Amino acid sequence: MITKTQVAVIGSGPGGYTAAFRAADLGKEVTLIERYDSLGGVCLNVGCIPSKALLHTAQIINEAEEASHLGVTFKEPAIDLDGVRTNKDNVVGKLTGGIKLLAKARKVNVITGYGKFISNNQIAIDNSDEVIEFEQCIIAAGSRVTKIPSFPFDDPRVMDSTDALELNGIPKRLLIVGGGIIGLEMATIYEALGSEITVVELSDQLIASADKDIINPLFRRIKKRYANIFLNTKVTSIEALDEGIKVGFEGKKAPEFDTFDKVLVSIGRSANGHLIDAQKAGVEVNDRGFIPVDKQMKTNVENIYAIGDIVGQPMLAHKAVHEAKVAAEVICGHKSGFDALTIPSVAYTDPEVAWTGKTEKELKTEGADYEKGVFPWAASGRSLSIGRSEGVSKALFDKKTGRILGMGICGTNAGELIAEPTLAIEMGCSMSDIALTIHAHPTLSETTAFAVEMAEGTITDLLPPKKR
Repeated sequence: MITKTQVAVIGSGPGGYTAAFRAADLGKEVTLIERYDSLGGVCLNVGCIPSKALLHTAQIINEAEEASHLGVTFKEPAIDLDGVRTNKDNVVGKLTGGIKLLAKARKVNVITGYGKFISNNQIAIDNSDEVIEFEQCIIAAGSRVTKIPSFPFDDPRVMDSTDALELNGIPKRLLIVGGGIIGLEMATIYEALGSEITVVELSDQLIASADKDIINPLFRRIKKRYANIFLNTKVTSIEALDEGIKVGFEGKKAPEFDTFDKVLVSIGRSANGHLIDAQKAGVEVNDRGFIPVDKQMKTNVENIYAIGDIVGQPMLAHKAVHEAKVAAEVICGHKSGFDALTIPSVAYTDPEVAWTGKTEKELKTEGADYEKGVFPWAASGRSLSIGRSEGVSKALFDKKTGRILGMGICGTNAGELIAEPTLAIEMGCSMSDIALTIHAHPTLSETTAFAVEMAEGTITDLLPPKKR
């Protein structure tokens, strides 16, 4: 059975459904192919959305615990794990249901099944006699959790991030393998719910892609709360025993072995380029499963485009959404291209960590001549008033032109605050553009302006740093 369509989209994550909806809005007949029953992909179903719902629960627990310094003491919370899980599932259900309604309203044909190429204009649906014949195709097949084959993932006590979000019990002792964004977010959730947390990270800092001084406020806080954080440490073995999961370590401060109730392995994600038979369409896929594209999201095959995780780092939903619109618009004859100057990154830990543009270590590697301004949140009236003074904001500028190059923030709502410097980078703002913009007082957003004033030397809330 052959179904003909103008545009076929493989994958219904944030990139996939955005591409399908944008193409439909521009007048194309669209077929959206999704392997699972629920639309929304990894992000909505087993990623960013359910994790943020659980992180909000964790935040409430932590705030109640720490409210005594305000003169308010709460009783120890009674955690109904079924209720926590139900709230998370309800949030996911509302969003995925909303996408389904939007697809119907736009007359997007949704096909449930695993789509694989059989030529450069046909996709076969696994376990079905259905074939989708297309004029143009947008690949939005995403990525999957990276697994180490020697680890015993057949034991439910050894989890990946998808398993951890199911919240099937709170282990007394939990090991997080990988100190990146996903691992630390899951650590935040499980620690609030009662687990004793140990984190092991192969590199010399947590969240290795960010500047160390931006990570430090988070590191100092969780070091007091977690049982152990082992940096520069390798996991050499994981063995499932009746009494627990026995883990071997190789690192100066780590024990040779330790036993945990559960282990969460969070060491990154792998692109799905090799899982859709792209070679049968002539689409180039590299050794790591990524599909090379140009600025119009075109692959090496004229009528096939690719977006999102499958085209390369950073694997972020908001990148995929913008790439999706570009692909759909190019297909519809618009002059569109992906030309973002920066893509912000956020870790929704406690405190949050966010950065955009160049990091300081990138500028040092490039030999750039730059200026920086660092503002400690201990001097922020708003930060002090909410009892969270550990934060820091750092702004980086071109020393010659004064143009903003990057910014890092660690603190409450850093993920929201990073929008301003991201826009500033896109607009080519200078120090004075930001410093002369009046920010409401007292707000956390002021810390962005204060960091800029520190670089400019015009700050009055602290002593300005001496210029060389």
